[in-house]
Amino acid sequence: MSVYLVGAGPGDPGLITAKGLDLVRTCEALVYDVLVAPELVDEAPDDALLIPRDGIGQDELNRLLVELGRQGLEVVRLKGGDPFVFGRGGEEALALAEAEVPFEVVPGVSAMSAVPASAGIPITHRGVAAQVTLVSGHSAKGDELDYAHLARTPGTLIVFMGVAHLARIAGGLVGTGKDPSTPAAVVSRGTHDDGESVSGELHEIAELARGLESPALLVVGEVVSVGRSLAALASAAARA
Repeated sequence: MSVYLVGAGPGDPGLITAKGLDLVRTCEALVYDVLVAPELVDEAPDDALLIPRDGIGQDELNRLLVELGRQGLEVVRLKGGDPFVFGRGGEEALALAEAEVPFEVVPGVSAMSAVPASAGIPITHRGVAAQVTLVSGHSAKGDELDYAHLARTPGTLIVFMGVAHLARIAGGLVGTGKDPSTPAAVVSRGTHDDGESVSGELHEIAELARGLESPALLVVGEVVSVGRSLAALASAAARA
């Protein structure tokens, strides 16, 4: 094997898988995302080639991985979250496959579940939400989201990378039939020590989240109320 597409997890360096960490510790070249914890980059061998992704376009990155792989190096492409969940890992895998460069995908803990969990929000809950819908907030920039479909889809809606377009996303959902009082939350820098979250109703979530930093996830659905109940019970137990 020459190229490993490794998920680093959602931010907390302790959430990388054991296999992923072993590969980082033994790699000869490490190509890493800007959101990857510095502590994980530091785990690479002292003589490893370290290449930050910052400033490298996707096509150029694909070519770089192919070139490194063809050199016979043990390459780790370290990606935030999971490589195949809004991580463009599929594009990198296709480029390697077309170039006949051996590769392996090593899944990571996805922000999809870990970031809401860091704020005490389960993304599914019996009797509350039996399905989850994932969308990219970047799609809101070009009005590519089918708000009407999302508004009538049951369960939990999770929007990645949507903090810059919260008002548009919330307005699009409410404008196509979603109850404006639907519980919603934004979790910023989830799993990090400085993570923050706010919750409220869908119609007000953009204002409540003003000032929160990226990366952040928007969670829409009744599971947010479950999270509030959990927080209240934990607070009561702490006071007892």
